[in-house]
Amino acid sequence: MAPNLLMPTLVSPLVAFMVWRRARRQFGRQPVRRGAMIARVAILSLLAGLISLAGIRDPRLLEGLAGGLLGGIALGLAGLRLTRFERGPDGRDLYLPIPWIGATVTALLVARLAWRFMAVVPHAGMTGAMTASTAPPLGNSPLTLLVLGLMIGYYVSYYAGLLVHHRRFVQARG
Repeated sequence: MAPNLLMPTLVSPLVAFMVWRRARRQFGRQPVRRGAMIARVAILSLLAGLISLAGIRDPRLLEGLAGGLLGGIALGLAGLRLTRFERGPDGRDLYLPIPWIGATVTALLVARLAWRFMAVVPHAGMTGAMTASTAPPLGNSPLTLLVLGLMIGYYVSYYAGLLVHHRRFVQARG
């Protein structure tokens, strides 16, 4: 196997598993797991902060990330307005997300990363293909960071909003 194809071959199953788990959480009733939601908000916020450091080097990247974050926050708030809370038969609190918003955000990210990955990793045996030294870095695109910011903004605002709305749901229930 060509050395430039070794890493994609090893990482692809892990990425596919992560996408499958993310997509599975978009459909049907989901249990409210406060600790997991708080952890997701913290990790994604930290990730956004670390990625924004790229803006020191190239302001276009920061603009792409900021635009994506704003769009993601708007989508997260729209998703919250359409989300319902319920009490399950076992007494657990559940929420019913609108699947199409989160699934679309996830699909956009996967499609953009796949497109970007094909541009970065040259195909073995092609004449005139980019070499590893001339290929652009994976995250060095404002459009990629816009889509990544869209995902981060959506999930941070959605999970933070779920935590707030769940607290209100519990207080209203008495």
